[in-house]
Amino acid sequence: MAKNGKRTVIITGAGQGIGQAIAFRFAADGSNIVIVSKDTSAQIQETIEGIQSAGGEALALEADVRSHDELKEIVAKAIARFGSIDILINNTSAPCFNDALHTSPEQFDLIISTSMRAAFFLAQICFPYLKEAKNPHIINIAPPIGLEMQWLRDHLPFSLGKYGMSLCTLGISAEFKNAGIAVNSLWPQTNIATQRLKEHLSPKVYAGSRFPSIMADAAYELARRTFQEATGQFFVDETLLRESGVSDFSHYAVDPTQPLVQTLFLPLKEGMIPISRELFHLK
Repeated sequence: MAKNGKRTVIITGAGQGIGQAIAFRFAADGSNIVIVSKDTSAQIQETIEGIQSAGGEALALEADVRSHDELKEIVAKAIARFGSIDILINNTSAPCFNDALHTSPEQFDLIISTSMRAAFFLAQICFPYLKEAKNPHIINIAPPIGLEMQWLRDHLPFSLGKYGMSLCTLGISAEFKNAGIAVNSLWPQTNIATQRLKEHLSPKVYAGSRFPSIMADAAYELARRTFQEATGQFFVDETLLRESGVSDFSHYAVDPTQPLVQTLFLPLKEGMIPISRELFHLK
């Protein structure tokens, strides 16, 4: 338990979008939130203020998750400030949706290092502190391992990064089993209305998206489960929330009058529009 008696949550990519929404949700129960971000000072300040107004304490760290030294500094500073780590949420990834023929070495390295590599090493560095927590969790924002050819064909680099995080969920959950650390993946059913994706996707996709708050509520619900209840598993936000008793999802929709657009890596759900190359602003 932290110095102030509250649990401590490290969230990468917490300056906006899904990471920011998760930060606000955990702050609502008074948690200490470690914001890891390279976003603008205005976005980080907005996140800090949102955490504080929700009832949590914030530690904002500008860090490059591609650097192993900076990952170690993140954990060291979190421990110095709060004294413990209870939950690690690996949320960062680079929004590159190119196919193999249109991906540069720089883009490829960015995708792998901000997703799979960062998740791997943060789990490693946080391990000594997580194993001392009362109900420790690692949550990777990564999909079930379906390996459908559509995603590998159209978005191979992004798929490699995300499936790499998913493999970390499987491998690390098994390795950390004896320490009682729950390691799971969480993925959205629909496209999530983040600013970054808004810049890469068509207006039709954005209108059929859900707000990041659905992922925040699902992450919070997942963290309530014990190690015995959930580890080494892959959860989808809507399914998880339905299992928890949620039945009305209309308030999550950007435009409730529009059909929902399904996100990548999942089998198509009835009534939703499949994401496709035609809906992307491919450059």
